[in-house]
Formats: sequence, structure tokens, C-alpha cells
Amino acid sequence: MAPINSTAAVLPVNGLIQAQARFASRRQLALRPGLLLAALFVALLVLAALQPGWLVSADPLDASARQAFQAPSSLHWLGTDENGRDILARLVYAVRPSLVLGLSATALGLLLGTVLGLLAGLGPRLVDGAVMRLVDVLLAFPDLLLALVIITFFGQGALNTIIAVGIASVPRYARLVRAQTLVVRNAGYVEAATTLGLPRRQVIWRHVLPNAIKPILILATIGIGSTIVAGAALSFLGFGAPPPEPEWGGMLAIGRNYLANAWWLVAWPALAITLTVVSITAIGRELLRRNEGKRL
Repeated sequence: MAPINSTAAVLPVNGLIQAQARFASRRQLALRPGLLLAALFVALLVLAALQPGWLVSADPLDASARQAFQAPSSLHWLGTDENGRDILARLVYAVRPSLVLGLSATALGLLLGTVLGLLAGLGPRLVDGAVMRLVDVLLAFPDLLLALVIITFFGQGALNTIIAVGIASVPRYARLVRAQTLVVRNAGYVEAATTLGLPRRQVIWRHVLPNAIKPILILATIGIGSTIVAGAALSFLGFGAPPPEPEWGGMLAIGRNYLANAWWLVAWPALAITLTVVSITAIGRELLRRNEGKRL
């Protein structure tokens, strides 16, 4: 009787296990149509931000008093506003400032929060205490209130709104980065790099920062939705781009005055904000689950 080749026996088993894992992953994706719809909606948002003219042909600023307050129809799919402007066109052209605000404010908050978190996690106890007390003071204010205070000092405008929303999100990222830094700096590979004589700056840049920031980047993806909501809230309160520039929050602020007889002025911007936040959050949570090795 010929001896059994153990290597040849193990390889088919491993191949079968990998095939089953790929099949389970594809089956799981097929059973989660919500995640697929979220990805498609985000892709549509990106297209609207880059090339809005591909989705709508109407001018979002083209006003006509005769076309005011028209209900959704075949001519205007989502209706018209108080000035006769096409709501669908205004919704599509409002995607770009919303995404720019969400991405820019998140990037600003993540950058400043990372710097403060690294200072607190790697610095001496005195620096750690001073940074964290500053973070605690900022956390005492709700994000929207802190953003309003910042806008009061810097003034109104799209850039100032990005700065205000970004600074308001700094405390969250600073605490998360500090917590991750405290864990990573005591890891074995960091101690080994220090023992081998690698300069402290290179240890931080090559080992501490990448491993401390990786989970925070995924959480920042989820936070993009929160910054979009904060920007829409500021625009609703009158601190966004001045009229007649299309913005979801500004459209809600104007539409509420005509809610009794023109419900579509409020319904469509609110739906756009809701779907955007839900889609981005769903993708961010999926990335977080995959990073943690979960398959839910």
C-alpha cells in the first residue's frame, strides 16, 4: 500500500476551506442588499459632486415666478420652490458643498485631534494633563454650540463653517488617538525598534502613528455623516452659504415657511440628508466590522 503524501492531502483541504470562505463572503454580501444600496447611493453622490450636469439639465438658479410652488410632476420630478426653481436640480447641485464640508471638516478634526492625541500619549505627564484638560473643556460644549461660538468669532462663510465644524470634532479624535497611542507605545515591536537604536521620530512615524491611527480612520469615515448633519444645521440657522446658493440646510430653512401647502420643499432635502448619513454610516460600520474581524 502506497504511503499517503501528507502535503498533497493538506493542500486540497486548504483550498476547499478558502473556497468555502469566499463563497460564504459572497453569499453574505448577497444577503445584505442594504449595504449594496448604500454603496450605490454614495457612488451617486460622488457623481453628483463631480459632474452634476450629467444627472440634471436644469439650472438650479433659474427662477420663474410662473413656475412657483408646482407639485412633483413629469416636468419637475420633485416640484419647484417659491421662486420656481427646480428642486431636483438644487438637490443635486447641493451635494458638492455638503460632501466638501463633510470631508474637509472631518480631515481637519482628524489632523488636529491626531496631533493633540500624540502629544498627550507620548509626552510627559504634565503635557498629557494639560492637553486632556483642554479636551475636557471642549467636550463640555455640544458640537453644534461650539461650532456656533467659533463662527461668531470668525464670521460667516463656507470656509469658516468647515473650520468651525472641524474644530468641534477635534476632542473626540484626540481622546481616541491618545488611547490608541498609550496601547501602541508599549507594544513589543515599538520597544524592539527603540532598543535597536531607531530615532524617536522614526519610531513615532513608522510604528506608533500608523498603528494608532488605523482604527481612528475607520471611525472618521462614520463621522463624515455627523459633520454633514452639523453643516446642514448651521446652514439651517443661516450660517451657511448665502442665498440663492443651493444647500440642503438652507432649503429646509426656507421650505419650513411653506410647509402647510408645499410639503415637498422640506421633504426632499430632509430625505437627501437622511439617506446620505445612513449610507455613509452603513459603509463605515461595515469597514469597522471587517477591521475587527467580524462578519455580521
